[in-house]
Amino acid sequence: MLKTVYDPKQQQHDTTGLVIQGQAFLEVPRRAEILQTALAQSGWCSQIEPKDYGTGPLAEVHSPGYLEFLEQIATLAAPYGHIQGGGPTLGDTFAPGVARHFSPHPWAKIGRHTFDVSVPFLPGTWAAAYASAQCALSAAELVLDGDRTAYALCRPPGHHALSAQAGGYCYLNNAAIAARYLQRHHGGMRVAILDIDYHHGNGTQEIFYADPGVLYVSLHADPDEEYPFYWGGADERGIGAGQGATLNLPLPAGTGDAQYLDVLDDALDAVREYAPIFLVVSVGFDGGQGDPSALTKGFALTQDGFATIGQRIRALDRPTVLVQEGGYRLDTLADNALSFLRAFA
Repeated sequence: MLKTVYDPKQQQHDTTGLVIQGQAFLEVPRRAEILQTALAQSGWCSQIEPKDYGTGPLAEVHSPGYLEFLEQIATLAAPYGHIQGGGPTLGDTFAPGVARHFSPHPWAKIGRHTFDVSVPFLPGTWAAAYASAQCALSAAELVLDGDRTAYALCRPPGHHALSAQAGGYCYLNNAAIAARYLQRHHGGMRVAILDIDYHHGNGTQEIFYADPGVLYVSLHADPDEEYPFYWGGADERGIGAGQGATLNLPLPAGTGDAQYLDVLDDALDAVREYAPIFLVVSVGFDGGQGDPSALTKGFALTQDGFATIGQRIRALDRPTVLVQEGGYRLDTLADNALSFLRAFA
């Protein structure tokens, strides 16, 4: 049985029906409902609720000021809601790198702690993001306690979140929090993060960019054409002591199963060479054919492709924490997820 960690409080970030800049918001509660229901009916998953590890493990990845911002911003911004039409609070003035004054105004705080407009702040956003991170921590604890694999059904996702900035639907970096927890609670042992989301996990990369104790390997859409644009190039290999501990494998639009699997083998070879004690996988299903999050024609991964991806990652034979990231085509989400996760059950 594959243990799945899920908390209904994650649905309090209720973005249902939200429209931002004329586009329907894709990261909606229905995503988690679809996955949770499919896994509950699978017969080979057991669902458990997360434990509460407090904010201590979150502060190992995110700055205290940023955590305070996330917890308070919806309340602080509430008096100004009428100015933005009564909807969720969004950033509209972003602090450039040369900013010299930092206003305490809620909008200014948002401009300092976000890097795009895809992170709306609602009354339940902090509760949901906090619960999502606790799911990742609980899955990591299961693996520390001897489970070979545990799956954290995290929502909202996390791999775009930087140490002090939200973006790309992400508020807390669940995969990074899990990896740091494994690293800290096992004598500083080496951890590898394999990111198979369609988009590059810029937040995860940056958090560990100078850390030789965490290998970050990502297969993703070419950032010359796809979000997040400013990270994900093949020339980004780490800095200082972390030089060589980052491996980016950008892929072109239209990538199908065969091409993806060829490059995945290169990624898995890098993980084997690094020889981690633990593996964290940022699992995204937005590489599936027709996913609406792609700016280009996206990837064309099939249900069979996701099954093979799961089988090959499982063959690494490492204690593994699976952390849910993207996947926005709702009519194929469950089938792609079950195909992948069945390999770990």
